Amino acid sequence: MPPARHLQRAKDLADAHYAEPLGVTEMAAAAGLSRAHFSREFRLAFGESPHVYLLTRRLERAAALLRNTDRPVAEICLAVGLQSLGSFTTSFTRMYGMPPVAYRAKNPPAANRARIPACVLRAYERPQHRTYREEGRAG
Repeated sequence: MPPARHLQRAKDLADAHYAEPLGVTEMAAAAGLSRAHFSREFRLAFGESPHVYLLTRRLERAAALLRNTDRPVAEICLAVGLQSLGSFTTSFTRMYGMPPVAYRAKNPPAANRARIPACVLRAYERPQHRTYREEGRAG
């Protein structure tokens, strides 16, 4: 049986806004439940606490940024919504078995492994034209 809609709304909120200051309180509000009741229901429905789910989303995004960019680790930490570099490094190491710097070294960007013709790179790296209305929603 799929999870209740109100819990899915909270999960979708975490997926869409992981980089913002978001916590269990905001997720519970999106689900229309008290914080304690929401936490119990979320754990029953998805098998992990809302906090762990949100942290996992943030760490997955950080791993993708480490693999695909050369941004500094501290900048990536802040970009995914975490405030403490020390806590980020500890959590990342627990999840991936190595610190962020070692993870980056072990997983070089795909561009270093695959040969992609320059004309294809130029076509996909070119900024897409957006209307004024779309720009307001993207940011």
